[in-house]
Amino acid sequence: MTEVLLRSVRPLRPCCDALGEPVDVLLSGHRIAAIGHGLDPSGDGAPAEVVECAGRALLPGLWDHHVHMAQWSLARRRLDLSAARSAAGCAALVAQRIAEAPPAPGEVLVGFGFRDALWPDQAHRSLLDAVSVSATGDVPVVLISGDLHQGWLNGAAAARFGHPGHPTGRIRESEFFAVAVALQDVPADVLDGFVAEAARAASARGVVGIVDFEAPWSLPDWRRRIDAGTTGLRIEASVWPDRLEEMIATGLRSGDVVDGSGGLLTAGPLKVITDGSLNTRTAYCYDPYPAPSGVVPDHPCGLLVVPPEQLHPLLSRAHAAGLTAALHAIGDHANTLVLDAFAGTGARGRVEHAQLLTGDDVPRFAALGLVASVQPEHALDDRDVADRLWAGRTGRAFAFASLHRAGARLALGSDAPVAPLDPWVALAAAVHRSADERERWHPEQEIGRATALGASFGVVPGSVAAVAEGARGDLVLADADPTSCDPSTLRAMPVAGTLVGGRWTHRSGI
Repeated sequence: MTEVLLRSVRPLRPCCDALGEPVDVLLSGHRIAAIGHGLDPSGDGAPAEVVECAGRALLPGLWDHHVHMAQWSLARRRLDLSAARSAAGCAALVAQRIAEAPPAPGEVLVGFGFRDALWPDQAHRSLLDAVSVSATGDVPVVLISGDLHQGWLNGAAAARFGHPGHPTGRIRESEFFAVAVALQDVPADVLDGFVAEAARAASARGVVGIVDFEAPWSLPDWRRRIDAGTTGLRIEASVWPDRLEEMIATGLRSGDVVDGSGGLLTAGPLKVITDGSLNTRTAYCYDPYPAPSGVVPDHPCGLLVVPPEQLHPLLSRAHAAGLTAALHAIGDHANTLVLDAFAGTGARGRVEHAQLLTGDDVPRFAALGLVASVQPEHALDDRDVADRLWAGRTGRAFAFASLHRAGARLALGSDAPVAPLDPWVALAAAVHRSADERERWHPEQEIGRATALGASFGVVPGSVAAVAEGARGDLVLADADPTSCDPSTLRAMPVAGTLVGGRWTHRSGI
């Protein structure tokens, strides 16, 4: 195997608080073989590549601990609705797209990224019906919310996806997840091409691995993709309840490396969504959401998707089969029930999101040995919505510092496509809770850079989250010092190179 000698790099210190002095780093056999001054290739006859790094920062490779990879790959090609500030404005974007690029007959127009919690008007299928007629007939339109928990469909799409005559065209949670999965029904080779492109983009941001929560079970897909040459990322592939028995039958346990994957693919946790989301007003909370005058909501405190009587048997089954669990919980009541489920079954794993917590629940994460898998950019995307829908409770929303002080282990991610698959964005949001000119939002819940960096490294078997001899050669070369640069530079960190197992997956300017 080709050796790589990185000359004059500044490795991140083991405590993640500063960079060290310039040294040389020799990579060989997928791992860091030596660190020192004036190193030369080992001389074992293998060709060596010497790279002058000019004092750049060298860090362990970054992980995104929460991704929906197929949906992220598709969202990058869909109509962007993130700028819409009203239902009417959203419909206008649809009308513009149909006028400029009419879909082929029968083709579904899919948009992504609307956030309606603060809109002055209500989304309704009639708005879409009025703008979705082209020269070839009615265009089926499916608009996906930025939180992935609801869809807005016109009449043609509602009929196509099993909801003919739906009164509003607004479909939430489990019913919408079925539509989202159906929208991924593109030829495997086409979707794999989209995923490969998204993987290359991730490598360009210093990403060496992701935890993929794509439903219902992405491990077989990743086995195929790796065989076909998509080898730039390490993948931890989760399984959802409807494929749990199939995974158990393989004999794989969480953390097992899949044979034939070159060490790139590992079996992940059982993923269960127990409640909804904040923007969709379905996160399950102790307190009711504010409702328009005269409106009685179906679920005033949100929606419990998987109640305890269903969750406990699932966890027990997974735990007995050697699987960890990753349980989605956003509202404070949902988080209490999830923590109760872990405590009652002895299962181990992670709580995904943990966005709103009671004070009594914060120390339970460490006491139960659970990882708090959080997405810091959501705090910035949702700050205005939280101020309105969780008024008076936002001091315990996205409570990263409270969790860290209580001894919980944090893992940072994006929830792509809800936020971009870019760990620098997550890092910047975790340490500086503002991405615009406004004051930082609840800065008391910011975490330090060393903590945020440590929560961005990999946890796969055999990895060591440090630049150290013997550690896996999963590394990122950055053009700025992430321990001291300003927040805007951290957010847009220029990446000069990324290596996975000592193999370049991205190079720029070196």
